Amino acid sequence: MPAAVLGPRGRTITEQFHAFDARNPHVYRALERMAARRLAAGATRVSLKDLFEDLRRQLPYGVAGLNNNFTALYARRLISEHPHWAEAFELRRRRAP
Repeated sequence: MPAAVLGPRGRTITEQFHAFDARNPHVYRALERMAARRLAAGATRVSLKDLFEDLRRQLPYGVAGLNNNFTALYARRLISEHPHWAEAFELRRRRAP
């Protein structure tokens, strides 16, 4: 098993994600709305990186701390809460905890 990838203050990406998500619940809700809107419009695939960029453009000052390393974790959360969306997101095997 690969070694954990540590970020600021020695925290894993997953730990950083959970801390960010707890401080910014509006980010998940916005990503959820954006994904739902795209799927309702007929999209068969949704890119979380595209959603991140759209979100950054929509918010006047961006979202401090919205790290591209979180895209896979948000995709997994969306699928967990909306299993019928699973085919819309491409997931790869996780290498880091």
